[in-house]
Amino acid sequence: MGDARLLFVTRIVRMFAYGALSVILVLYLTSLGLSEAQTGLLLTLTLIGDTAVSLLLTTSADRIGRRRMLIAGAFLMAGAGVAFAYSRDFVYLLIAGTIGVISPSGNEVGPFLSIEQAALSQVVHDQARTKVFAWYTLAGSFATALGALCGGALPQAMHRASRPALEGFRGVVLLYAALGILLAVLFTRLSSATEVTTPAEGHGALFGIGHSRNVVQKLSALFALDAFGGGFVVQSFAAYWFYLRFGVEPATLGAIFFGANFFAGISALVASRLASRFGLVRTMVFTHLPSNMLLILVPLMPTLTLAIAVLLVRFSISQMDVPTRQSYTMAVVRPEERSAAAGVTGVARTLGASIAPWFVGLMFARPGLISAPFFTAGALKIVYDLLLYRAFVSVRPPEERS
Repeated sequence: MGDARLLFVTRIVRMFAYGALSVILVLYLTSLGLSEAQTGLLLTLTLIGDTAVSLLLTTSADRIGRRRMLIAGAFLMAGAGVAFAYSRDFVYLLIAGTIGVISPSGNEVGPFLSIEQAALSQVVHDQARTKVFAWYTLAGSFATALGALCGGALPQAMHRASRPALEGFRGVVLLYAALGILLAVLFTRLSSATEVTTPAEGHGALFGIGHSRNVVQKLSALFALDAFGGGFVVQSFAAYWFYLRFGVEPATLGAIFFGANFFAGISALVASRLASRFGLVRTMVFTHLPSNMLLILVPLMPTLTLAIAVLLVRFSISQMDVPTRQSYTMAVVRPEERSAAAGVTGVARTLGASIAPWFVGLMFARPGLISAPFFTAGALKIVYDLLLYRAFVSVRPPEERS
């Protein structure tokens, strides 16, 4: 199996695990006896821990070895899953979530995405990079969708078999741990073609980034703002909102987010075509703006059917900025700084997203504020779009300059 195909397989396995966990994670933690406020704090501190782990592994990957760092991340993912499955103590859960890799959102966390992006950029041509990243995003979205469907269906099936709901939730957490071990095995199959061949000039610089520092700093600040907004509507809390507002059961939640991630994956493919015609930055901004406006409309819908419909329409355009953002970041930095640049910008996103769940937990603790996260997220992400366009519309990647 070629390196590019293997990286697609690892992406699918990982995103399936993330999707399955995200649907039941808040329900599982509250079933253990944690309050909404404790759950929000736990997820915030978990994401902050993921940030530290990601920064350590991604900024070392180009020097120590990308494959080694990916394997280390996979074991941290498996360890966190085991700890969450067998502990009820808030402090132990906090330690496991901080040191390990846990995704409450269904989105990428940990070092994987950044290092895989750098490896993919090295084994494909510049002209094909955005298209490959679009398919890579599509594969991840479909895997997340299937994971969400299975994550919701397993507890429901066990409930019908007269088994406690908590037992079904724990089964999903154990599946997450098992898939982490599978990832570690798959990463051992990567070849040396995915590793850096030219030493970076920035090893002595902060986080191993020298020449590309200014661009990475600006992108990191903007991506952190975008992720902070997105952190108010992570998939775990969005699923919990549907449960509180409409009394939706786990199996139905899984089906809702299966559809959401399915449409998100399709949107990624459209993005590569738009980018080839209009440019990466314009595609990122002008598809993201209407998506965020739709996000604000979700809690204003009076019925479950309308809320689901608006959510699905929103997801059908929400991911067009993902492969374009990833491709743009890889294009405007030097090849020998790609893992570090992707790691720093990824950490900025994780750090931004990690702050929001604590506020969301406080909002959910007040019945009158359970819809406030949607309004906050939409407004912040619109501001991000406008700032990104202003700062980078004139900074063109190599394939657009040629």
